[in-house]
Amino acid sequence: MTDKKLWAGRFNQPTDAFVEAFTASVEFDQRLAEYDIQGSIAHASMLAKQGVLSEDERDLIIAGLEKIRRQIAAGGFTWSVALEDVHMNIEAALTEDIGDAGKKLHTGRSRNDQVATDVRLWLRDEIIAIQEEIRRFQQALLQIAEREAETILPGFTHLQTAQPITFGHHMLAWFEMLQRDYGRFTDCSVRMNELPLGAAALAGATYPIDREYSAKLLGFDRPCANSLDAVSDRDFAIEFSAAASILMMHLSRMSEELIIWSSAQFGFITLSDSFCTGSSIMPQKKNPDVPELVRGKSGRIFGHLMGLLTLMKSQPLAYNKDNQEDKEPLFDTVDNLKGCLKVFADMVPEITCNHEAMRNAALKGFATATDLADYLVRKGIPFRDAHEVVGKAVALCVARDCDLAELSLQELQHFNTAIDDDVFDYLTLEGSVAARDHIGGTAPAQVRNAIAAARKRIQ
Repeated sequence: MTDKKLWAGRFNQPTDAFVEAFTASVEFDQRLAEYDIQGSIAHASMLAKQGVLSEDERDLIIAGLEKIRRQIAAGGFTWSVALEDVHMNIEAALTEDIGDAGKKLHTGRSRNDQVATDVRLWLRDEIIAIQEEIRRFQQALLQIAEREAETILPGFTHLQTAQPITFGHHMLAWFEMLQRDYGRFTDCSVRMNELPLGAAALAGATYPIDREYSAKLLGFDRPCANSLDAVSDRDFAIEFSAAASILMMHLSRMSEELIIWSSAQFGFITLSDSFCTGSSIMPQKKNPDVPELVRGKSGRIFGHLMGLLTLMKSQPLAYNKDNQEDKEPLFDTVDNLKGCLKVFADMVPEITCNHEAMRNAALKGFATATDLADYLVRKGIPFRDAHEVVGKAVALCVARDCDLAELSLQELQHFNTAIDDDVFDYLTLEGSVAARDHIGGTAPAQVRNAIAAARKRIQ
């Protein structure tokens, strides 16, 4: 395959060797090869339909592209930095193989609309793969939520004991985060599914092209409405990166909880050995490296979002070489996002809950104090007065180093005579969680109802 540049006619001197390597993108954009071939096959088919190419030329081009596709898949294709990018490498190989017909493929298009099309085609498939991993993770969460629907642990605010909740209820909170993430990627995919091809360099083509036909062949909803916008728009990449950043923020929060829960100080859960590592000098250590690494990767993905925003913020219309810098952060975001989702979907079902540790922790910190206040409100006491009564009862418990449920009825009645012996039904952990028996509540019955509803939502 010749390394002669396909645009060299205008130039009298060869490109400096360092500049050639510095400006080339083929080392990373070759992963778009399959989508470049898809777009080229559709473009050749459209040109033949419009009479710009003959049917024989179309067939020759498509056969040549299919041959190149097989060579790339088999690892037998030679990539040249001198040819700059994936598009020129494929076109040069095609022309060398089939002759002049290969030179006609680029009629009515530019690398500007070509690359914008390739990236959208690639990202569209990657979003589908990401959403499949989200669903797999959600299924894992529903599995453990069902298994631990009655397991009680302390719920926290400010990382201080707040109220008893069930572990299943906590897992369903993670499920809801992911459900919103899934929707954001769907929204992104819908807005992205417009075809840039046919916008050419920036102003459109002078040939009788049929952009609607090209869009139909490639599965786009419609062509982009404005040629300038079509070649210079990277909103779809930024929107994807924003959705990815929100998802990584969620995974980072989950990671933080897994790290805390698996520590010796909490001991709520045990992570499978398969997802932990040891220390080089401390033989007792079992480090939660997977959630720690996922937590760290969130910063990497946030950085890519900021990088893309900064890349685009000062660009005039239309295409600029700056846009070559959109691919590496986008590729890295996709690769790391898929990896993080996969490892979480694999890790979560193997979590072991240490029920006794969770229960003992829930018995500390007066987790049922709000239940006592609610009990008094149901007895006709204004909430603010009830709040004060319970605060005084808690102060006594702090002084005695005991829990509210360990106070006698006589002691509780000292704070308010409305308290009766049925109060102990509300001061137990089981009574507390069972009382939250409404949609979105932590009661085991509601957790099971929510799991059944969630499974229907993601079918």
